[in-house]
Amino acid sequence: MMKIAEGGVTMEPVIIGALILDVHANPSTPPISGSTVPGQVLFAPGGVARNVAECIFKLGVRPFLIGTLGIDGPANVLLKDWKLSTEGILRREDINTPIVSLVYDINGEVAAGVAGVDAVEKFLTPEWIQRFEHNISSAPVLMIDANLSTLALEASCKLAAEVNVPVWFEPVSVTKSQRISSIAKYVTIVSPNQDELIAMANTFCARNMFNTLKPEVNKLSPEDVFCALRPAILVLLENGIKVVIVTLGSNGALLCSKGDPNTALNINRKFPKSGEIFKRVQLTCSPNRLGLSHGSTLFAMHFPTVPAKVKKLTGAGDCLVGGTVASLSDGLDLFQSLAVGIASAKAAVESDDNVPPEFKLDSVTDDAELVYSGARMLLSHRSML
Repeated sequence: MMKIAEGGVTMEPVIIGALILDVHANPSTPPISGSTVPGQVLFAPGGVARNVAECIFKLGVRPFLIGTLGIDGPANVLLKDWKLSTEGILRREDINTPIVSLVYDINGEVAAGVAGVDAVEKFLTPEWIQRFEHNISSAPVLMIDANLSTLALEASCKLAAEVNVPVWFEPVSVTKSQRISSIAKYVTIVSPNQDELIAMANTFCARNMFNTLKPEVNKLSPEDVFCALRPAILVLLENGIKVVIVTLGSNGALLCSKGDPNTALNINRKFPKSGEIFKRVQLTCSPNRLGLSHGSTLFAMHFPTVPAKVKKLTGAGDCLVGGTVASLSDGLDLFQSLAVGIASAKAAVESDDNVPPEFKLDSVTDDAELVYSGARMLLSHRSML
């Protein structure tokens, strides 16, 4: 459903980034170096921006996607069942459609991979993005993924900043997450995992002050995880980013900001508030339950996950972002929206695809209610020290 704001302006979230054909190699037995093992090799539509856009659409909100593809077989696979506009997708014969090959272990974790995605940086230029200035100016949210070149990231952010559209930066990988350095002052929300958070924080330091956390950190309580990550989170907040959402895998997510994150988000448009997500979640997740003390400066809250029958883990982070952006675009606040995002991520890990073939809104709503009711304040006070 296309959202229409007051005055007849369309309310389509804009997503800019990579459309990628994923090649998934799933072994039946543990992989052996230098040899092959039996298993399945599958093609799957992928790319952070593409996955996020598909998730948003399947949750009932129509996004506008800006990207690039070749005129070749992999592009045909990606567009075979595509139901959204292709107006924002640059297609040329001299573009090789991006492909990523992933080899999994028997637990569904990525064991190794090779990414051939140079076309995103080469062809998704500021000039192409600027063609869609009107779409960006009327968007409730702009999401950019770190597959973009530095120039394209800066151009996207500046277009959004001119009209006060919130910008969501999705880090993609540890290496590409460091592209935050030139655009931090424009960015409203970032959604790194723990390793990406550390890499992003180090880009703002004269030397690498922060070390990657040991795997044992996942066994800690949410309070202890926050304490371990807090210095890195503060670096991002001090460098202009308004909201930091740290994804913790099966341990949920941390939502951190200076002051009330909903105020920091500053979505100043009037939403229709008539979509299915809004109607369902507004009934089950009271918008006033997760308030914070007046005048607080540092805010931190933990959102749990709900039990899932995991098939694979790829796509979970993209669906968390997609579910959250869809909900924000439907008029829900950031707390409610993140609960929907985590519920959407649960649906993703229970699917064979990067994005589930469909989202059952009853299940998503029920899971979002469990996440929302389990959210706990970790910190809300005046001191940043």
